[in-house]
Amino acid sequence: MQPTNSKRLTAGIVATVGFALLLAGCGSQPSNSAGTGAGASGQAPVEKAPIKIGIATSQTGALEAYGKQSIRGFELGLEYATKGSKQVAGRSIQVVIEDTETKPDVAKQKALKLLEDAKVDILVGSASSTDALAILPLAQEYKKVMVVEPAVADAITGSQWNRYIFRTGRNSSQDAVAGATAIAKPGVKIAVLAPDSAYGRDGVKAFKPVAEKLGAKLVQEEFPAANTTDFTANIQRIINAKPDYLFVIWAGANTPWQQLSDMKLTEKGIKISTSAPDMAALKTMWNMVGMEGFSVYYHELPKNPTNDWLIEEHKKKYNEPPDLFTAGGMSAALALVQALEKTGGDADAEKLIAAMEGMSFDTPKGQMTFRKEDHQALQTLYAIKLEKKEGVAWPVPVLVREMTPEETSPPIRNQKN
Repeated sequence: MQPTNSKRLTAGIVATVGFALLLAGCGSQPSNSAGTGAGASGQAPVEKAPIKIGIATSQTGALEAYGKQSIRGFELGLEYATKGSKQVAGRSIQVVIEDTETKPDVAKQKALKLLEDAKVDILVGSASSTDALAILPLAQEYKKVMVVEPAVADAITGSQWNRYIFRTGRNSSQDAVAGATAIAKPGVKIAVLAPDSAYGRDGVKAFKPVAEKLGAKLVQEEFPAANTTDFTANIQRIINAKPDYLFVIWAGANTPWQQLSDMKLTEKGIKISTSAPDMAALKTMWNMVGMEGFSVYYHELPKNPTNDWLIEEHKKKYNEPPDLFTAGGMSAALALVQALEKTGGDADAEKLIAAMEGMSFDTPKGQMTFRKEDHQALQTLYAIKLEKKEGVAWPVPVLVREMTPEETSPPIRNQKN
């Protein structure tokens, strides 16, 4: 009896183990639901994590209009570059926007929020140079690429630059070349009016040597507070200096144009020159018709398919043409999408840096190139003259000539190469 029972027990154990192995074998078969394909069970494919882009710019404060333009342009740029899909290399693009309030301490806090809470892969900003300068060290600390748009202070790609910083916006030195080329000649006397800020100080610092090299002399420099609304004392000192030209560097809603007109500078033989501002500020410049200066962007100046698309879509969406920094926001988006295409959708900073250094990309202003040495985008600027145009509620910048990216190429100032 014992042998018989032993055989039965052994057979039972074998059967049980065999059944367990069968189940284990079935469970170990590869699943078609992994990765991007749907499995036999009908499970949905596993989606790739989105690429998160954080924009820290002015939605309130003195440069609210510039931040608004940049955001509009960036969103339209993503639409254009991805053909409406808002995806690159199979990854969706998610944009998170924070308001810097045009205050550098707030800008730093909001950038930290984007980096630590939203876990963004890339930063974009800011309208204000002082805001951008407050954020630059964070890009390095967190090892995230930051595209600066439209802040212009030379220090951004100069003394305060780090290798994570790229700029699609032009810098003060590019403005200086364009501005000085428009008015500086041997024997010409020039006064400057600029805000007491990184933007204003860097602008004059860059303008002065270019103008002097062309034979002009700076006879007065005025730096009112960036938030001033009364320019009377500054303008009177300029009048007393008796320049041939007043070169104005200004940004924000508190423009000096009305007071310059009220104090009759042009009637005193002082010609005014500046960068053509946004459309809201142009509406205050009727007394400047005939002025010679330069433009970073005005929608009628560039002639290319990308700009044509921007104008058409912006009018459809907002019932008005794109403004001064809309093209810059679009350029930032186009640059990032092209770089992400080159990395196969990988937002790792080292891979993006390798892709972006020396990269050329199409924009509404034509082709831009990130200079390898300091990541400053070389770009076209425009010599213009303000003229009246029937049916337009502001003086229109009319093209005198395009200044090429090579012609407006600024000095390398980062002291790190």
